Amino acid sequence: MTKQTILGRVGQLAKANINALLDQAEDPQKMLDQLIRDYTNNIAEAEQAVASTIGNLRLMEQDHREDVEAAGEWGGKALAASRKADELRTSGQGAEADTFDNLAKVALQRQLQSEREARTAEPTIAAQTEVVDKLKEGLSQMRAKLGELKAKRDELVARSKSAQAQNQMMDAVKNIDVLDPTSELSRFEDKVRREEAKAVGKQELAASSLDAQFEQLDALGDGAEIEARLAALKAA
Repeated sequence: MTKQTILGRVGQLAKANINALLDQAEDPQKMLDQLIRDYTNNIAEAEQAVASTIGNLRLMEQDHREDVEAAGEWGGKALAASRKADELRTSGQGAEADTFDNLAKVALQRQLQSEREARTAEPTIAAQTEVVDKLKEGLSQMRAKLGELKAKRDELVARSKSAQAQNQMMDAVKNIDVLDPTSELSRFEDKVRREEAKAVGKQELAASSLDAQFEQLDALGDGAEIEARLAALKAA
């Protein structure tokens, strides 16, 4: 997998629009579960690729440091050889002095080569450092996106369970409405009221019969009084 491919893939996954994906899903919970599995696998693959890219960058940085150090070391050797040549030449040992000057030139050549290699690597290291920084940022966004996916999934599951509980409650309420036990109480109450009314009717009937008897008694009393008064008149 090339670095550009890694960078592009990480960026694409990090920018994934979860809500848009959910809107297109027939079963959002299953969709989220699958997304979480796929995303977790993608993050693992991206982490391996990014780790390899970082490893290559660190090797280049190490090589660069070694070239810089080597340039310094060859410079020191060139200086030492040059000073030794000057000492020998001062003491009249021209041939030996030329040998050390040649050694100084060889050291300077090696110094130039190390410096050239270090300069050549610097633009590549800078570019790779930028790529690695973007890859790290992308991975961080992917991990945040995975957390968002899991939170969405948990929220959806909780809402689904709540909706199921509400539906069960409403179904229970509906069944209570259909088989309302208070309707039986109403019928029983009507029966009790009819019995009470019947008792009232009997009481009224009994009362009317008693009144008639008292009226008869009163009528008998008036007749006796009349007979007694008639007898008194005849006796006078």
